[in-house]
Amino acid sequence: VQLQASGGGLVQAGGSLRLSCAASGRSVSRYSMGWFRQDPGKEREFVAAISWSDDMTYYADSVRGRFTISRDNARNTAYLQMNNLKPEDTGVYYCAAGTGMAHLTRNWPYDYWGQGTLVTVSS
Repeated sequence: VQLQASGGGLVQAGGSLRLSCAASGRSVSRYSMGWFRQDPGKEREFVAAISWSDDMTYYADSVRGRFTISRDNARNTAYLQMNNLKPEDTGVYYCAAGTGMAHLTRNWPYDYWGQGTLVTVSS
């Protein structure tokens, strides 16, 4: 599975962006999808995930109520809608895919990672 993340950019605080994670190589309909963020010099941190089995969604406390993760299995793509962006949301966003259904807030259930897309939120 190859993952291509896109949709990042520069936005003012309070604005919105939608990230896309397009998968190729095989269908990801039976893969849980996740989004993680990494700032320079820091560890990659969990942002959001959606389970393949029941579409259950999970969010970091810092983004809950502002971000929405979704998937379109027909397009083999996952999305992260980000609203009311804050400067602290700045970072490189990575999408990931894994066959597991548990512990989706951790790095290790995911087998495949995209290359990342940069989101910069100005104050």
